[in-house]
Parts: sequence; structure tokens; C-alpha cells
Amino acid sequence: MKGLLEEFRTFAMRGNVIDLAVAVVIGAAFGKIVSSLVDHIIMPIVGVLTGGVDFSDLAITLREATDASPAVTLGYGMFINSIITFTIVAFAIFMVIKAMNTLQRKKEEEPKKPPKPSKEEELLTEIRDLLKKK
Repeated sequence: MKGLLEEFRTFAMRGNVIDLAVAVVIGAAFGKIVSSLVDHIIMPIVGVLTGGVDFSDLAITLREATDASPAVTLGYGMFINSIITFTIVAFAIFMVIKAMNTLQRKKEEEPKKPPKPSKEEELLTEIRDLLKKK
């Protein structure tokens, strides 16, 4: 049992696992922000442009409500909201990846300067040059 716990600790403390955990938490928060953006900013604007239609209320009634059971509906308006949310998230991620790739290319294109020689190397170079003169 102790070996299993040690193996799990080693696995959990790897850099990639921690990076993934941070990414999941940030992604969840980002998803909430985008959902709010779509629900509270974009969809009201789209609703005004389409004559006051609120997409979240759009649905097809398959069976009317009765005293014994609620109505059965297909809420395609919520599906439209989800598609718009997904599109915005996908575009935002695309832009982040594009920016990262651009920065990576710029970093790769920078000419690499040779490292400055150490004091020992400079001294050995001077000795070599002096020996050549003799």
C-alpha cells in the first residue's frame, strides 16, 4: 500500500499533471465568463436584431402539459446558445494558440549569440596567441 501511495505522489507531482490541473480550473472559470458573455451581452443584442426574440425561450412543444404531467418540449433555443458559446470559446482558444505560436516562431527566429567565453578560455586564448608570436 505504501508503494502505491508513493507512486501516486510521484505521478501527481509531475509538472504536466499540475499544469493540466491549473488549465482545467482556468478553463472552467473561462467557460463561465464566456457563458455569461453569450447569455447577458451577445444574445440580448441578437434578440434585438431579430425583433426581440429570446433564443433561450425558443422551444417546440411535443406534448402539452396536463394536470398529471408537465409539457414535453425540445429547447432548441438553448441549443443555439450553446453553439454560440462553443464558437466563442473555440475562437478565443484559437487566438491564444495563434499568439503562442507567433511568439514561439519569433523566439526561434532570433539569432542565438554564442556564449561569452569564460575567464579560463580567455586566458588560454591569450596564452595561445602569445605562443604563436614566438
